[in-house]
Amino acid sequence: MLCYCCSKLEFAECCQGHLANLSASNPEQLMRSRFSAYVLENYKYILATYAPAQAKELSIKALRDSAANTRWLQLEILKSSETSDEGSVEFVATYHVDNEFFEMHELSSFIKEDGRWFYTTGEMKDRCGQIFPNRNESCPCGSGKKYKKCCRA
Repeated sequence: MLCYCCSKLEFAECCQGHLANLSASNPEQLMRSRFSAYVLENYKYILATYAPAQAKELSIKALRDSAANTRWLQLEILKSSETSDEGSVEFVATYHVDNEFFEMHELSSFIKEDGRWFYTTGEMKDRCGQIFPNRNESCPCGSGKKYKKCCRA
């Protein structure tokens, strides 16, 4: 089975290990594993990947409630960078809520503390909001089919 994070790797070779042992070795891996955790509704993992200062203000219930009725579909990494203790990942995530498609374009910031990467904040960018696929475009669900022969059908 291909990984949920759209890396084109098998789940077992990509995010599965990170989800099991919080072992992401760079910000991009952490971002990908967080996306997979959202797909799998693994809010315990998501909370554990927030920087301690941010995690204090969150709960598993709050994360679950904020993602209620959301089906995460695709992740596109636009760019990723890191130094020894800071990093950033710019991405676009496609998701589905109430039969409508949306994109979230974010520049996420990360820090490394005690050998582990943590998510700190995200800045929303220009590709955020509802999307309206053309009938002849690839379906936003990631099936590889045209929209008119997939979710629009």
